[in-house]
Amino acid sequence: MASSGAAVYVPPMAGSDAREGPGRARSVPAAGDDAGVEANARLTAALGAVLLVLLAAEGVTIVEIRPLLTPHVFIGMLLLPAVLVKMATTGYRFARYYIGAPAYRRKGPPPLVLRLFGPFVVASTLVVLASGIALLVVPEGLRRSILFVHKASFVLWFGLMTVHVLGHLLDTARLAPRDWVGPWRRQVRRATLRQWVLVSTVAAGIPLGLVLLDRVGPWLAGPRPGG
Repeated sequence: MASSGAAVYVPPMAGSDAREGPGRARSVPAAGDDAGVEANARLTAALGAVLLVLLAAEGVTIVEIRPLLTPHVFIGMLLLPAVLVKMATTGYRFARYYIGAPAYRRKGPPPLVLRLFGPFVVASTLVVLASGIALLVVPEGLRRSILFVHKASFVLWFGLMTVHVLGHLLDTARLAPRDWVGPWRRQVRRATLRQWVLVSTVAAGIPLGLVLLDRVGPWLAGPRPGG
């Protein structure tokens, strides 16, 4: 919204500051709805960075899944809250853009290919996580079917996630550190709150992982599905 004769401050958004490093970050605080857009983008990117690290660790366990099933399950539970919160932040941006919120319309949508892939990324992610949890709690007679769903959905998820990660990699690298670096941190209020949300989201997976670890031993002791 502009007023006659008055300059309006618009904070730098993703894609508008490719040549600005932390040493040249503007120290003027962002304000209004544009600050909300930037705050959402920062939290989403920070969650994405955490997920990349956790997914890399989870990928290592897949190499020798049976002896590494315990860390596989634990890391998977660390992923769950972060995935759900990231879906919430991206869903909020999606909703605000399509209902016509001016600040989100100014920022613009992600590239078309990422928007087309988005619903499939979400669906396949939920199926992979849900089927993985189900494998630990369902009766032995259902494990073969659930294991097939888990493996098939993982193959689909991996392809979709590769496109998703590559499409967002630059924005994630640019935005994720901003709440942790002085000049950028001062631009948008409530950086400390976003830091706590990030840390709490990861911490929330710890008790979930500990609860399900009790199911790993009995699962390994039972008949091997498909074996």
